[in-house]
Amino acid sequence: MFPRRPPATLAAWLAGARGGGLLSVLANQCRFVTGLRVRRAQQIAQLYGRLYSESSRCVLLGRLWRRLRGPPGHASALMAALAGVFVWDEERIQEEELQRSINEMKRLEEMSNIFQGSGVENHPPEPKTPAEGNEKSKDKEEPWEMVMDKKHFKLWRRPIAGTHLYRYRVFGTYTDVTPRQFFNVQLDTEYRKKWDALVIKLEVIERDVVSGSEVLHWVTHFPYPMYSRDYVYVRRYSVDQENNVMVLVSRAVEHPSVPESPEFVRVRSYESQMVIRPHKSFDENGFDYLLTYSDNPQTVFPRYCVSWMVSSGMPDFLEKLHMATLKAKNMEIKVKDYISAKPLEMSNEAKATTPTSERKSEGSHGPARIEYA
Repeated sequence: MFPRRPPATLAAWLAGARGGGLLSVLANQCRFVTGLRVRRAQQIAQLYGRLYSESSRCVLLGRLWRRLRGPPGHASALMAALAGVFVWDEERIQEEELQRSINEMKRLEEMSNIFQGSGVENHPPEPKTPAEGNEKSKDKEEPWEMVMDKKHFKLWRRPIAGTHLYRYRVFGTYTDVTPRQFFNVQLDTEYRKKWDALVIKLEVIERDVVSGSEVLHWVTHFPYPMYSRDYVYVRRYSVDQENNVMVLVSRAVEHPSVPESPEFVRVRSYESQMVIRPHKSFDENGFDYLLTYSDNPQTVFPRYCVSWMVSSGMPDFLEKLHMATLKAKNMEIKVKDYISAKPLEMSNEAKATTPTSERKSEGSHGPARIEYA
């Protein structure tokens, strides 16, 4: 039998435990267990680093994350941000998004014969399909409104339901540069830093080994007295040589390695889709393009002021892009040729590949394509 502790002594011991003795023991135990698990995790990471390539580790990490995160939603996105993980399974641009943009161009072609002539003289604002008609009646979207009408360039806008913003659509033609040149100049981030004086920073943050999508960080000047804006967005493009069409799709994302900076205003709502249709081939002068664009620049100006800035800024940007393409062509400035780059293996998006892997199209998997970001 243990001697019974006197009540006064027991009370004093409990008071001492509450004063830090018991808590100190628990804290030391937690630190020991945490340190042990961290060291164990580092050992496992080093082991897998020796056994697997970078692409294999990314796939393994993605599978582990999918098991841990549970159903998609705000909580899983928050966990990913806290863990410093960018979840490609949720953020990569899917094949359906590329095809949707191409279908927009196809519907315009079906509505008119503009591609047989100069390209844009009789361009209708937008074709209607039964599905779109039902959606329109449901969402009460307004029709496209003509903003600018030039011989080789037309600009429309349409209000975005529930906001003070517009979505813009540009349809135009160039006959003095090739589709390949125009496409490459858009994608070459290093060359853009030279021809676009508004660029403060433009760099690729991360690349998806599965789809070829890329995350970019873009910082750009805005007109005085507004602060500069920065965009974090994912982009992906496709070159369909069989159907003679190119498409580039971009939209805003959040990335843990690019936190918001007090020096810039972060633009969190941004979408852009560019479709290019050569008149003949990728290497002969002449093509039509369809650009659909929207963003929220986070300004305090009235709606008509923002609309004026975008409506005037978009033609100015496209002309700078055009002139940069001409300059690269005439002065033989070296621009990366994305079309000639080796394609990513795209037949199975559930399987990761390296950026240099190649596969020929098989059976009924669809038209032969070069896809990369």
